[in-house]
Amino acid sequence: MPSRKTPATAVAPAASQAVSRVVDEIKQMIVSGDLLPGQQIRQEHMAAALGVSRLPVREALRQLVADGLVVHEQHVGFAVARLSRSEFDQVYLMRRLLETEVIRSLSQPAADELAQIAALAAEVEQAAAEVDLPRMRTLNSRFHFAIFGLSELGLVVGEIRRIWTWALPYHAVYLYDEAGRARILAEHREMVAALGAGDVERLVELMNAHRAGSETQLSLMLAAGVITHPPVR
Repeated sequence: MPSRKTPATAVAPAASQAVSRVVDEIKQMIVSGDLLPGQQIRQEHMAAALGVSRLPVREALRQLVADGLVVHEQHVGFAVARLSRSEFDQVYLMRRLLETEVIRSLSQPAADELAQIAALAAEVEQAAAEVDLPRMRTLNSRFHFAIFGLSELGLVVGEIRRIWTWALPYHAVYLYDEAGRARILAEHREMVAALGAGDVERLVELMNAHRAGSETQLSLMLAAGVITHPPVR
């Protein structure tokens, strides 16, 4: 005789899959800049846009709150996380300290590892040439974590990834500037060269300059008070 529990156990994975899909979709909207820092996320609107019920949207938003990408305020609802000036400064302080330690722990990569990182840098350049900013943002993250991933300091790399997440809502916005994109690409090429030469101190220097450039642009956004979509240049 068939168990009465069979339908329930079949539904559970489907529900979990729906939540995962909604998490990915909302995260992509944040990374691409479709959802901006401080912007309200209406559950009913998101459910309609993604073709799901409100339940997976609510569960997805709770997961994103735990990740630090979304905040929830009682009687107000969910919104994309917005950094205070102090929080922003702390994010970049932690990045500088932890990323420097990870880079200094690197040994010279094998030829295939270096080729993979160089290929990611080329893909970032292609996305920039096509002004595909969401793809550029995603590939930029992969490029950096391919470098960090060469380190044996796995726990530290995991913490860096968590810290990067807090600033994700801002990253899409600064890529709208053509000069900023060109600077990023030039610095990536220099990073690949330093990595290939096994010059970790040069790589630390380049990463500090790279980070400082994005920090300056994002700092100006915070000072302006309102984050909007600038025209693509």
